[in-house]
Amino acid sequence: MEPATLLLAVHGTRDPRGVAEARRLARRVAELTGAPVRLGFADVLAPDVGRVAAAIAGPVVVVPAFLAAGYHVRVDIPAQLERAGRGDAVLTPALGADDRLLDAAVRRLREAGRRRADAVVLAAAGSSDPDARAQVADAARRPARRRGAPVEEGYAATAEAAVAEAVRRLRARGHRRVALASWLLAPGLFHQRLAEAGADAVAEPLCPDAGVAAAVAARYRRAAVLAAA
Repeated sequence: MEPATLLLAVHGTRDPRGVAEARRLARRVAELTGAPVRLGFADVLAPDVGRVAAAIAGPVVVVPAFLAAGYHVRVDIPAQLERAGRGDAVLTPALGADDRLLDAAVRRLREAGRRRADAVVLAAAGSSDPDARAQVADAARRPARRRGAPVEEGYAATAEAAVAEAVRRLRARGHRRVALASWLLAPGLFHQRLAEAGADAVAEPLCPDAGVAAAVAARYRRAAVLAAA
């Protein structure tokens, strides 16, 4: 039996570096899973997730390459699949709860020159969805427990507190150095804003860290059994 097709659902960006990173991630996931992998966009770019799913024969597993289950994951992607007549596709959870992503964030922060005594802000895109913000806050608490020191969340857009405000707040508490851990998957406008937040070290986005592809592959493997049933 042919394996279910993995449809990697990404946000979409007009930054060509972000698109290139999404395509690189899709290739890496295909290598890890041995499954056919297709790429669809939830917003900004075409083809959207539903259009890609409609062109696939056989079972489909949709893995949202998002770090929190906000509006796109809960509403847009399912709606696109329904409109395309692919309500039968298996939609996995978003990636953010996977510890491999946190490990990737720590590695990227270390590569950026973070020092042991630095205060840390986990810098996310932002969302108007309270559940998505709660997931980011939980992601910040997990490395804080590992480090034994606070890790605050900050947002590049659409939510409070802004990354720059989180940096200022930590400095006001007496922290001489503040580092930004990127809770973003790929380059784009939001990551550009992090450079303007006044931090002493700014991590690169999580891709192309191998942990991201491993997290996607793990989501697919768990869901592929359901897709084949």
